[in-house]
Amino acid sequence: MAYFSKLYQAVLGAPAAAIQTSKQQWQTVVATFVAIVIVSSVSVILLPTAMTENHLLLVASMGASVMLLIAIPNSPLTQPYPLVIGHVVPATIGVLSAMIPVSMPFQAAICVSGCLMAMFLLKCLHPPGGAASLVPVIMGNEAIGGFDFVIFPVLMNVSILLLVGWLIHRYWLKKEYPVQAVERFDKIHQHHDASPLIRLGIDIDDMKNALVDFNAYLNITTKDLVQLYGFAQQRAYSRKFKEIRCEDIMSRDVATVSPDTELEEAWALLRKHKVKILPVVDNQRHIVGIISLVDFLKRADLKVYEGFAERIENFIKPQRNIASDKPQWVKQIMATAIFSVKSQQLIATLVPILSDLGYHHVPIVDDDNKLCGIITQSDLIAALYSSSLSASDSN
Repeated sequence: MAYFSKLYQAVLGAPAAAIQTSKQQWQTVVATFVAIVIVSSVSVILLPTAMTENHLLLVASMGASVMLLIAIPNSPLTQPYPLVIGHVVPATIGVLSAMIPVSMPFQAAICVSGCLMAMFLLKCLHPPGGAASLVPVIMGNEAIGGFDFVIFPVLMNVSILLLVGWLIHRYWLKKEYPVQAVERFDKIHQHHDASPLIRLGIDIDDMKNALVDFNAYLNITTKDLVQLYGFAQQRAYSRKFKEIRCEDIMSRDVATVSPDTELEEAWALLRKHKVKILPVVDNQRHIVGIISLVDFLKRADLKVYEGFAERIENFIKPQRNIASDKPQWVKQIMATAIFSVKSQQLIATLVPILSDLGYHHVPIVDDDNKLCGIITQSDLIAALYSSSLSASDSN
């Protein structure tokens, strides 16, 4: 078996690397099935009455497009602009090519090369669009309705596919689509400086210039390249500075509150322990939220410095009036968008969280997602410093 494996790799090359787990692959297969069913069904419903006889309902390129859209939504080829324009323009070129009074092989050659040229000029490279462009050449304009073919089925199919793909990624597969451009403005800290990690490493312009120097088309966005570089940095750090895990540096004696804790008590705990956040846990110690010093301050109407203490005191003081709409319990002001890390993860995973994402504390959970500790920026700095000294001593 090993011999045959080496033989076919020598002839055909190595197989594509797996980019998804088995579970994700099954989700992708099911999502593709659902997408094609919806695109076909809606196309049947929306088919104009005048086109009911001998008219295409589904252009063949949808098979390739749906695979790309569902399986690799972060590819530059599958973004909305190349997906739509990369179908409409080639379909139009296909209809025009079918009108040229030459033999079919020359029509096909003119069609495909013309499509590629248009895609380069319009920056809408989408290979399945080349397949759609050949339909008029192969079948003839009369069979597909001439320029009606561009509107239906091509534009209709691709528009439905785009909407279905967006819904699937947003609400089911939980993937980003379409891919957003890399922000140069730091929304967290409200400034135009690059993040701490990028300041010390490779920035967006470095990546773009490197792609130009590479002189080849890569089916990956600049944003993905930056993230890939960040992951590689984490791996390299973990390999170089040993496997220090979150459980090795976390604080274990963590002050917590429940959702029904009164704000006055939570404020007292923040002051007593001199911390900026308190994890909010349920009876099984699962994290259900975070309450921070900022949550108090931004709700206490502190637009001016005068009366600071009085405003805070008035806000946290319990209001026994049942009709009052003033918050009284933690659950009314806590943040429920929680970012936590497993105790067994390497501390390298904390670096981008605490340096670039604006977090100052990260709750640590066990395999059952129960709170078991917390790590602050100070904890991470101390760990990195200690590991650097250890590495220097060993050298």
